[in-house]
Amino acid sequence: MDMAKIKHHLNDALLMGYSSGTLPEAFNLVVATHISMCDDCRAALAEFDAVGGEVLEAANDVAVGADSYAATLAKIAQKPTAAPVPAKPADPVLPVPLRDYVKGGVDAIKWRRVGGGVRQMVLETSSSASVRLLHIPAGTAVPDHGHRGLELTLVLQGAFADEEDRFGVGDLEIANEDLNHTPVAEPGMDCICLAATDAPLKFNGLLPRLFQRFVGI
Repeated sequence: MDMAKIKHHLNDALLMGYSSGTLPEAFNLVVATHISMCDDCRAALAEFDAVGGEVLEAANDVAVGADSYAATLAKIAQKPTAAPVPAKPADPVLPVPLRDYVKGGVDAIKWRRVGGGVRQMVLETSSSASVRLLHIPAGTAVPDHGHRGLELTLVLQGAFADEEDRFGVGDLEIANEDLNHTPVAEPGMDCICLAATDAPLKFNGLLPRLFQRFVGI
């Protein structure tokens, strides 16, 4: 993938939350996946990690028992040596962080139809937020909706456009309560996205609202 084509990146709040470990697991997955695709955000994360390290260095020392070091070494010695982990084969769509959740590449995704030709696979994470893979046929629109919280949408294949901009492979759209939009998959190639939300979407149409309880978006 041409990293130079990524136009929409993580903001400082997400990078700081990821670095400090305060984001929900679902958002962590989206951030980790984007970072694996984006040199710029990977470099920015390194800066946040460095600042965090300096804060820890400046923190007051905490007294520990005299035998703590020896006890730690003893526990390490008791652990069996881990076998080398084989490298994961390359996948044309799913970066490494995602393949651990899908248990394989794009061919391992267990799609479920949610209406209008759109399919999804909900990934198992902690309950504080949800994350899913979405497969949107080329030229298809996702129903007009707003947001009750934060939604992160990362493009893995194809592209989509809405009232805000165009988002291609590697681009991340950050949507909050201020955004109402109708994403439309670009013609020519089906769009696959990774989307995380910490609250249900606000669909404006009656039928999408009726289906919402069954698809969990």
